[in-house]
Amino acid sequence: MKKIIYTISVVATALLAGCSQEFTDTDNLYEKGLENYYSRPDDIDEAMAGVYNALYTADPFSDEAISANLLSDYVFGGGGPDDRAAKYMDGFQDPEEDTYKDLWVETYNGVYRCNIILEKLVDADFSEYFLTEAEAKEYVDRALAEAYFMRGFYYFRAAKFFGGLPLILGSLADRSVPRSSYTETYAQIASDFKTAIELFPTKAFPAIGTDRYGHANKWVAQAYMARAYLYYTGYMTNIEGQATSDLPLPEGGTISKSQVVAYLEDCINNSGYALANDFRNLWPYSYVNTSANEVVLPWAETEGLDWVGQDGLNPTFGTGNAEFMFVQRYSTTDWGPGQQYNNRMRLFFGIRDNSMVPFGQGWGWGTVNPALWSQWDDADPRKLGSILQLGNAEQGTGAWQSGFGDHETGFMNKKYTTIQHEDPAGVDGIKGMFYFLYDMTHGDPMQLWSAQDFVFMRYADVLLMHSEITETADGMNEVRDRADLDPIGYSLAALKEERKYEFAFEALRWFDLVRWGDVDTAFGGQVNLQNSGIDAVYSVQYRAETKGLVPIPESEVRLSNGVYEQNPGW
Repeated sequence: MKKIIYTISVVATALLAGCSQEFTDTDNLYEKGLENYYSRPDDIDEAMAGVYNALYTADPFSDEAISANLLSDYVFGGGGPDDRAAKYMDGFQDPEEDTYKDLWVETYNGVYRCNIILEKLVDADFSEYFLTEAEAKEYVDRALAEAYFMRGFYYFRAAKFFGGLPLILGSLADRSVPRSSYTETYAQIASDFKTAIELFPTKAFPAIGTDRYGHANKWVAQAYMARAYLYYTGYMTNIEGQATSDLPLPEGGTISKSQVVAYLEDCINNSGYALANDFRNLWPYSYVNTSANEVVLPWAETEGLDWVGQDGLNPTFGTGNAEFMFVQRYSTTDWGPGQQYNNRMRLFFGIRDNSMVPFGQGWGWGTVNPALWSQWDDADPRKLGSILQLGNAEQGTGAWQSGFGDHETGFMNKKYTTIQHEDPAGVDGIKGMFYFLYDMTHGDPMQLWSAQDFVFMRYADVLLMHSEITETADGMNEVRDRADLDPIGYSLAALKEERKYEFAFEALRWFDLVRWGDVDTAFGGQVNLQNSGIDAVYSVQYRAETKGLVPIPESEVRLSNGVYEQNPGW
């Protein structure tokens, strides 16, 4: 069976050249080191795998998919009585001093590996490995672009959580520098994204090989420039009270609104990305009847759902996906420390202590605020495409029993949750759908069947960002039309609603609330729910003094000998 998985398999080799400085100080047992390792394209490819490996964090609370969802207003901590850490995060508390330690560490692992590649490629001549000089130059330019983009990506991912960061822009640069300001940090992010856009080849997505799926490209860099622009200008205007419409650059000058619009329009007109025909076909539940070779999810059969898959236009399974632009891939064979190569959101946000077909069990974190369900128009197919009703036979949860978890509302997310069915061959019994699709050898009924990609950027966001920045309705209505909803005129309020429904549980809601300045008013309502079978009332109180930021790991503050200042409110 053809398997398209992330390049985790070569990470062990790649880390030889791309790990922390302590590792590169060890004996060179394989005759590869910083002085000679980057002499061939294969070396660069392996080193780039090391760059992407920093996407993965051993601690789940440093996993953006988990933490950003728990921080949002429509997801509760949930879990069992002992799952205190999820509840702390949901309630804007942090009694543990290093909750986000792995996010900080992996940020600088990724940055260091990018810096090494950027330095080694400055004078690289790979012409002997290609048929023409032009091919060799395109390879080097693409590798440089990818390293610039990923460095900007890691700084951006961390800055959304921590704010201003120590900017380390060389492998031998001083690591004891203080945190840069919020503006200086975003200026560097913008510079890296801009350089990546200029260096990436202009190649439409359909012409990019399947072997490159999961890697950044020019269109991804353009989309991320827009996301960084919206986040920076929104945060400075609405949180810091310093209105701005430009994204600064460290060398002087700015990225203007018109430049960002031009990037987005180039992406819209030339990238080859497109919306899937049905929003619900983006998610694996749309394939479970096919995988099971019988109807185990009646709703999906009635709606005629047909998964687009997760390997680009030529997927191993599914009809072809032109909407996912940048994703985090997971392994089908190697789980890594702390299961970091396993999509833990599906496990942690799965239904607690209920193992049904087709929805299996998980830890019960991330219960859904019933306010989202009640606010969402029943005519919008994304509602049932995003929220899993518990105790509903048509939804495959008729056998659900309540009383096993905290913050229980009767609703879970449907996009990222464990899916399982009987072995069609009648051999293995009930196991996860991905277990059967990818011939997994691990038989754990709950922990390790989560090879579903986590989506960082989809084409729908390009359209909605374009509407928000231009204050026009075209992109927004294209997304609405896909959901068979009538067109509407543009307003920021309408745009906010559209993003809330289109991207529910995709780790964007929290950051949208912060940049819009809505975070102060989004929390505080009382919700009736159950804690392990006992009726309760729950309310989350956001702490405005934190300014939408999480704490710098205290161990890092101590190691800096006072150079790092802790974030406000922590």
